[in-house]
Amino acid sequence: MTVGLQSLNIAIAFNMTLQGTKRKVTYVATYEILAFLFGTLGFFGFSDSSLERASALAVFGSLFAVSWNFAYNALFERWESKLITRGRGFWRRVLHAVGFEIGFLLVLMPAAAWWLEISYLHSFALNLGLNAFFLFYTFAFTWCFDRVFGLPASAK
Repeated sequence: MTVGLQSLNIAIAFNMTLQGTKRKVTYVATYEILAFLFGTLGFFGFSDSSLERASALAVFGSLFAVSWNFAYNALFERWESKLITRGRGFWRRVLHAVGFEIGFLLVLMPAAAWWLEISYLHSFALNLGLNAFFLFYTFAFTWCFDRVFGLPASAK
């Protein structure tokens, strides 16, 4: 824990900033490594599926999330750059996280029902639980990422 806090303090002290493609690649790669682990545990823990099937679904979820993340963040940053108010306050972060999770739910729910051989209702409940978790995860991760690497140009 101490090492992690030292890394965070060093990054803030050196005012590390990332912009453009490097920022997006770093964001997505870091986000998805952690998301894959959480997704596998969630699919495995809340279904009668094997760890292998849960992991495979988490891989699909991660691959979809990577492409969705790039597209969604590009669209969000384009919209954000046209706003008069700069910065990323609480409500803008909430909007960002909720929008991402809704798009993700629309794709992953039917895929999970099919792959895990569960009902759409069970898949909806499972994905809703995961989305609730990832809503907070996305909010917290993005806030931490912005603290370490600075705001993107669209929010400055």
